Amino acid sequence: MDIFALSREFGVHAEEGRGGDFPEFLARMRGKKVMLLTDENTLPLALPLKAALEKVCFVKDCHLLEPEPVADEATVGIAKKSGDGCDYLLAAGAGTLNDVAKYAGSLLHRPSGIFATAPSMDGFTSGVTPLIEHGFKITRPAQVAQDVLMDFSVLSAAPRRMIGAGVGDILAKYCCLADWRISAHLTGEKYDARSAALMGEAVRAMDESLPALKAGGEEGIRRLMDALLISGYAMVIAGNSRPASGAEHHMSHFLEMDFLARGARIPLHGVKVGLGTLVSLYLYHTIGRRPAFAGCEAVYAEAEGLPPVARIAETLSALGCPTRFSELGIPRETFRAMLKDAYRIRDRFTILTLYCTYGFMTDEVIAELEEEFY
Repeated sequence: MDIFALSREFGVHAEEGRGGDFPEFLARMRGKKVMLLTDENTLPLALPLKAALEKVCFVKDCHLLEPEPVADEATVGIAKKSGDGCDYLLAAGAGTLNDVAKYAGSLLHRPSGIFATAPSMDGFTSGVTPLIEHGFKITRPAQVAQDVLMDFSVLSAAPRRMIGAGVGDILAKYCCLADWRISAHLTGEKYDARSAALMGEAVRAMDESLPALKAGGEEGIRRLMDALLISGYAMVIAGNSRPASGAEHHMSHFLEMDFLARGARIPLHGVKVGLGTLVSLYLYHTIGRRPAFAGCEAVYAEAEGLPPVARIAETLSALGCPTRFSELGIPRETFRAMLKDAYRIRDRFTILTLYCTYGFMTDEVIAELEEEFY
């Protein structure tokens, strides 16, 4: 699939460049006032692009002092204040900075874009933004980035765990789509076949990239970025994050709020999602051990089409990601609470909702999951 042509269909300008040289983007920025959003980690990576921008337009710096900022009200407020009066908001980073720029741009009614510094998540081209508001994880509608700028020498040099996080975010789609389909069958939720088919394309693109990713080099990163951008477009078609967010994301959001409450550093989104994917896969593959229920045949059929837990765990491990929750310093009590309560994070039916509301999340099942994944 030609990701540049697909991006044009969705009104996104995807451009590849080196050393800050993005001719088409720079031509459009000529004479404008551009806010450049960076943090301690991404500023050095953005310096060549900043220098190129300063030759054609006025650049206003919005530099976040924290090395790993959080997309919360305070951070959005800083970006919004800095971006007021600017023509364009450009983030240099990945998940958090992309989310902040998109949402601040939406509030200011100004276009935004992203200079991607790591292939670590699938929100580059989505129309939603996950935010922390009053200590809770909330997903808000947001504008789609107008530009995605990619320097594959930068993306390929990203820390291996950040690459693994991007893979984890895409591997999760196996379960996201299964969750959506079982919800359509069991609850009558609307299912968008076009969005799901495009998300399936993202998973296939990522699967094809795995040998190259494990070997290192740019080719695997290109295919992974294809998958991450395609995933965002699938969300645009659906009008929400349903094709990209299931039980594994709800577990990740639950854990993120716990990390915030404890004042602890929050691990990468895709790392937590990867762990949640292992749990979701296990719940699907063991559903046949639970009592039968109305519509169970459809859930059994979904389980048969999912990859084995061991295969996904091996992939995550090979890319430097944990396969046990304890590796992230998550307390055992938090892990247990996640299994019982994370399904409440969103009003969406998933395999975790099924277990928790059908009486299957028993002490015995929690003990099984503890032994496997804690």
